Amino acid sequence: MATTRSNQKSRGAAARRSTRGGKMGQISYMRDPDLEHSFNVGDTVEVYCDHEKGDERTRGWLKGIIVQIDNKLIAVQFRSNVFLTDGWMVPDRILWYPVNSEHIRSLPGKKSKKKEIPDY
Repeated sequence: MATTRSNQKSRGAAARRSTRGGKMGQISYMRDPDLEHSFNVGDTVEVYCDHEKGDERTRGWLKGIIVQIDNKLIAVQFRSNVFLTDGWMVPDRILWYPVNSEHIRSLPGKKSKKKEIPDY
């Protein structure tokens, strides 16, 4: 009777494994970022947002600095007050955008010069 139970357990495990649907390595969940959207922390960018210009609230392009990047979002911090679309002011002056957002772009005409570290 012990052999019957061990055979049933092994058949049950094999049946569960076969229903899982193949190899996980073949499925790609994320795509590679586009070259035009490759940003780094510390880069200066322009963002289309609601902000203060003088004493007026306006909607347009504003210069900011990237302070954090993850797989899906980019955090940009500003020196002037910025607002959410529903009118609330953002106290820490940081707005989050998707990596592939059309409302964020590199600052035109300025490329950051990267110092290459020599390999000793």
